[in-house]
Amino acid sequence: MTLAKLASASMRSIFRNKMRSFLTSLGIIIGVCSVIVMVAVGSGSQAQIHKQIAAMGTNLLMVMPPRGPRTANRLTLADVQRLRAESSYISAITGEVRIGSTNVVGGNSYWTTTVYGVEPDYIVIKDWPVQSGEFFGEKDLASRSKTAVLGTTVAAKLFPDQDPIGKSIRIGTTPFTVVGLLASKGSNAMGADQDDVAMVPLDTALNRLMVDGRINSIEMSAVSEDLMAAAQAEATSILRESHKLAAGADDDFDVMNQSQIIQTASQTAQTLTALLAAIAGVSLVVGGIGIMNIMLVSVTERTREIGIRMSVGARRRDILLQFLSESVFLSLLGGIIGILLALALSYGLQRFLNTPTVVSPSIIAASAGFAAAVGIFFGFYPARKAAKLYPIDALRYE
Repeated sequence: MTLAKLASASMRSIFRNKMRSFLTSLGIIIGVCSVIVMVAVGSGSQAQIHKQIAAMGTNLLMVMPPRGPRTANRLTLADVQRLRAESSYISAITGEVRIGSTNVVGGNSYWTTTVYGVEPDYIVIKDWPVQSGEFFGEKDLASRSKTAVLGTTVAAKLFPDQDPIGKSIRIGTTPFTVVGLLASKGSNAMGADQDDVAMVPLDTALNRLMVDGRINSIEMSAVSEDLMAAAQAEATSILRESHKLAAGADDDFDVMNQSQIIQTASQTAQTLTALLAAIAGVSLVVGGIGIMNIMLVSVTERTREIGIRMSVGARRRDILLQFLSESVFLSLLGGIIGILLALALSYGLQRFLNTPTVVSPSIIAASAGFAAAVGIFFGFYPARKAAKLYPIDALRYE
């Protein structure tokens, strides 16, 4: 039997019982659709995490106080100055203090926001342009000027429908003049509003708004992505000398590499995606069992037909290939419908629910291939059973 005749006979048999064929393929449809959608959502989330982490800064290195109960925060402005003077792999650096839940009063309104004390390099490291006005400079740091730059959310709350540049605000009890407005950045990976901030010169924050003089973190931008590991090692060495740590003593700070953050987040997202895909893949196995059961019923129903075909010259191989091809076509048909349904659902999730999805051609091809493999695996036993029937017994079957 030629391949064309085999395919034609299989399709006729499938479409002879359309509803039963559809119900038989339903497990495959659900399985393929579930796998593709789960992987698409996982890949979309992974891409979103990459985007959000990349938005944190360019070739970013972060120095943080140690996590856990090891030691207290020992980061100071002197550490920032020493890193700036001695590092050869750092292109930009800023110390940072964060004062959360601070009342800011301006115009006839007030707003509770997070106030950051930073240095001019901050917007270079974060790749955060100024929408209007200007960011404070080195002179503002040296003179501890009371100037502030606002995020768009804070500006809209304090000065709705007004240009905030040149306006006076009060942060806590200290008056400041607004000199700049940052471009909008939107929400970060955790859903927090990045524009709900006010920024002041670091020295001003340390001397007028802070009490202990400690800084919360140091953020740096490496010269290039290839030199991030070298910059991380160099920063660690400089800070250990600055803190006078003995050889063998644990670091009293943590230096985090942006690449490591992305890698950790990616591994977590990949593990979760694989887990979800594996759970969804169970539907494919269930669908394959359904195909095997229906094909066994079909063999029983068509026993006399098998006997007639064998009596007029059909070989056992022809019978096996016909039933096996029907199983594969059923599975592939379910796979195609599942793929189309998955594409529609992925589009709907992204379009109407703002859920990021990424459907790659490789997962579509893999799903179609797996569906065909399920058809072969679970269709082989019924096909083999049909091929092993004896013609006389088959003809006598009622």
